[in-house]
Amino acid sequence: MRLFHWSLVTAFVTAWLTGEGSRVVHEWAGYIVAALVVFRLVWGLVGPRYARFGQFIRSPRVIGRYLSDMLKRREPRYLGHNPAGGAMIVVLLAALAGTALTGWMYTTEAYWGVEWVEETHEFLANLLLLLVGLHIAGVLVSSWVHHENLIRAMWTGKKRGPDADDVA
Repeated sequence: MRLFHWSLVTAFVTAWLTGEGSRVVHEWAGYIVAALVVFRLVWGLVGPRYARFGQFIRSPRVIGRYLSDMLKRREPRYLGHNPAGGAMIVVLLAALAGTALTGWMYTTEAYWGVEWVEETHEFLANLLLLLVGLHIAGVLVSSWVHHENLIRAMWTGKKRGPDADDVA
């Protein structure tokens, strides 16, 4: 998962930075993003426990309750993704998939020069910047509240052990 995560970060940043530059690099970075999203969708079905969608995709009610608990500073620590983090993964994957799809569409004869395809592609790419910012903010807040460095854990794969009241 860590290799997937940092590969996706690298491919997205490369695609975003080359959006007005090298078309070849931009397209290849987009294809890599698309392949990584497909991989993550498969891995979400067959991967290990904490990578599976069933472990972290929650209902809107559960997500709302978690966010409310966050505002009250009483949210539980999750060993895997918390409900807000799970929702962010779904939104990020959908936005990445939409960006990759519209980018690919724009390379085809049928959609070359079609304004709504280009505008949707650019909108989703820029929306992803906002989503990434929210994702990073969530990681920083969760790290601070639960006294664990989640950024370091995304490099090393090591988190502190579970406490009795943590949610598995």
